[in-house]
This record gives sequence, structure tokens and C-alpha cells, in this order.
Amino acid sequence: MGIQITPSILNADFAALGAEVARIPSADWVHVDVMDNHFVPNLTFGPTMVEALARSTDIPLDAHLMITDADRHAPTYAEAGCGSVTFHVEAAQAPVRLAREIRAAGARASMALKPATPVEPYEDLLPELDMLLLMTVEPGFGGQKFLDLVLPKIRRARALMDKHGVETWLQVDGGVSLETIERCAEAGADTFVAGSAVYSADDPDAMIEALRAAAAG
Repeated sequence: MGIQITPSILNADFAALGAEVARIPSADWVHVDVMDNHFVPNLTFGPTMVEALARSTDIPLDAHLMITDADRHAPTYAEAGCGSVTFHVEAAQAPVRLAREIRAAGARASMALKPATPVEPYEDLLPELDMLLLMTVEPGFGGQKFLDLVLPKIRRARALMDKHGVETWLQVDGGVSLETIERCAEAGADTFVAGSAVYSADDPDAMIEALRAAAAG
């Protein structure tokens, strides 16, 4: 699996999401930030909108659930048509069971960690996950500045994956741009969420290709 670029529609025009996704045909995934105004202080999409978006594009949806009670709600997003569903370990009571439920519902199972959450306690969970998401900003809002302090954690996560021989993808989300993506790739990330960098560009699809080239070095 090579470099994957996953534009976040958090910075897109919510009134025309179908058209906004059509502007990024070379995206590997479309990243959908689901926020409930409880786990994070922002409110965005629910499963009904996600289901409608899934019907309007052939690009698979990558749902990032920044919600409380992830155990209850995460499988709903797999059933709504997402190809990948990410829950926050800080909001999950039974992460192994939840990952298996997401997979059983037909989606890739992913677990996210906030910047201050260490990766080492979850080493044994890696074989249960299709992807691990390391937040490089505090979750909740787009357009934040990349936190360099997460780079050592990316390296540690990659070392743990190599140690166990798993094929788990390593995703980073937050402040990813042409200025930061190369450092993330060098640290071991292979899947990149970019919101502001893509949708603030004159040509969002050209920016996707530029980010992919920068990550590939």
C-alpha cells in the first residue's frame, strides 16, 4: 500500500457537498469529520448525511467519529456506506469488540488517538485494526497548526507496527500541508488527511497530487 491522500470535507462548502467531492477525483478517500458537540466542541454531520454522500460519489468514505458513546454509534456509519470508520479510543469502552463490529458491518476498522494519548498501551490492539489515526492537532476544528510534538509518536507507532508485522495503515490528521506532509511520511505515516490545504487551493485536485508527490519524497 502506497501513499494515500484523504481530503477532509470539513473545509468544503456544506451546501454543495456532492459538487465539492466531485472537485477531488484523484482522492483515495473522502474524509468525513463527524462531531457531536460533546466529545469535541463542534457539530457537523450525522449518518443520514453520510448515507446521502455515499450515494453521490464512487470515492470511498473515511468517517472520523469525534463523538461520545462510540461503541453504540460507530457501526451505524459502516451501515450508512462508509468504507472506513474511525472511533476515538478515548470515547470507546470496548475498542476490540467495536473494531470487530465495524469490520462485521463491512467497513475497515480504525482507532484514533488525541495528541496527548500515548500509543504504547494499545500495542496489543494493532492486529485488530485496519488503520491507526494519530491526531496532529486537538480534534474539533479545521485549520489548526500542525503539532510537531506528535512526530515522535508517529515513529513509535510505526515501530510497533513493524514489530508485530501488521499491515495496519498509519493515518495522520491535522495541519497536513505541503510544509508538513514530508515530515509525517518520514516518521512513518502513509495515509494523510488534508482539509484546509486542499479546499483552500485554487485547484483542489492538483493539490492532492502535489501532496502525494511531497509525501513520496
